[in-house]
Amino acid sequence: MKWSFVSCNLIFFVVWAMLFPAGAYAAPPGIDTNAAGAALIDVESGRILYSKKGDERMRIASLTKIMTAIVAIDHGSLADIVMVSKNAYGKEGSSIYLKLGEEMSLQHMLYGMMLRSGNDAAIAIAEHVGGSLEGFIYLMNEKAKLLGMENSHFINPSGLDDGAGHYSSPNDMAKLTAYALKNPVFREIVSTKTKKVPNPNEDWDYTWFNKNKMLHLFDGADGVKTGYTKLAKRCLVSSATRGGQQLAVVTLNDPDDWADHARLLTYGFQNYPLQPIVNKGDTVEGAEGVIGRSFAFPMLEEERSSVIRKLVPADRNSTDYKLGGRGSVQILIGGKQVGAVPLYAQNSAKLRMKERTAFIFTEIPTTSLIAQYTRTVKIVLHSLFAASN
Repeated sequence: MKWSFVSCNLIFFVVWAMLFPAGAYAAPPGIDTNAAGAALIDVESGRILYSKKGDERMRIASLTKIMTAIVAIDHGSLADIVMVSKNAYGKEGSSIYLKLGEEMSLQHMLYGMMLRSGNDAAIAIAEHVGGSLEGFIYLMNEKAKLLGMENSHFINPSGLDDGAGHYSSPNDMAKLTAYALKNPVFREIVSTKTKKVPNPNEDWDYTWFNKNKMLHLFDGADGVKTGYTKLAKRCLVSSATRGGQQLAVVTLNDPDDWADHARLLTYGFQNYPLQPIVNKGDTVEGAEGVIGRSFAFPMLEEERSSVIRKLVPADRNSTDYKLGGRGSVQILIGGKQVGAVPLYAQNSAKLRMKERTAFIFTEIPTTSLIAQYTRTVKIVLHSLFAASN
C-alpha cells in the first residue's frame, strides 16, 4: 500500500506531557460522572480521552499504592525477603495482618498490598526498597517528576490521610497508571482476582481476594486499584482491554464509581477505537524505504481527515543510513504530533525485529550519569538521616 506524504526536514522533538492539549482535536461526544474528578486514558498512546477537573489536586487514598507498587517493582528485587518492622506492624486502616518480624517475599507482599490494600505491607515494602520510609518517599516523588506528574506529591506509601501534602490529580494518576500497566509484573498483579501465598505462622495459606469489583463487573477488565479514606472518599482506578486496546479510568471522590467506570470504559471503546494509520511494510512516496512499524491511534471517526504524515528522510552520510535506516514518518493529528515510525531499506534486517511502541509516551530519561549518581546519593543520605533519628 502506498501513502502520499508531505516532505520536510524537521528535527524530531516532542515533550510527551504536552501532546494532547485541550482543543487539539475534534470535539468528543458528551459524558459526565458523579466524581469530583475523573480521567480516561488510552494506555498505549497516553492520550487523555476524557477529563473532569483533570489537573486539580485532590486526595487519592490508596490509589497511592499504584505508585508504591511500580516504584518497588522498578527498584526492588521480587525474590527479596521483606521483614515486617514495628513501624509496619499493626498499621491502621486496611491490613493483611502481618505479624511483627514476619518475613515474606517482595513479590507476595506486593500482591497483599494491591489486592487487599494492606497498609502494613505498604510500609514494609517501602522500608525494604527505600532503605527507610523517607528514602522510599523520595523515590516516589522522583518517579512523579520523571513521569511529568506536575500536580502530585507523596508523603507516605499507603495513602492514609497523614496531611495536606499528599495529593495527585486525575490526569496525573492516569499518566501513572498508563506507565505502570506497561510493566508485565504490575499487570499480572493487578489483574489477579485471587492469590494464595504461604503463611509462615500457620498451617494454612493466605488467601487474598481482590477488592476491585470491576474485574467481575466489566468484560475485559484487568486492573487496577480501589481506595477510600474519610477525607478522600471513594477513589478507584480501573482498566480494561478489548480488541487489543487497553483503557484506564480514574475517579476521585465518586459515590457511584463502579457504574461510572463501566460507562467511561464503554464510552472510550465506542468513541475512540484504535484506528490504523500506517502498516509495517507500506511503501512511502518520495522515500527510499518502507514503514518499519505499524501505527494505530485512538481517535474519533471525524478526526481521520486531520491525520498528516510527514516524511523526515535520513542523512545519507549518517551511521543510521549505513545500517539500513531511511528516516522516519511523523504522525500528526490536528496539527499535533502523536508519534513517529521508522523507515528502513526494504532488505534491512531491522524489519524482522520485534516492534516497539511508536508513541511518544514514556518516562522522561535521566539527562546524565551524574544525575543518576546524585539521586542515588540523596537516597542514601535520606536513609542515613532516618536511621540516626
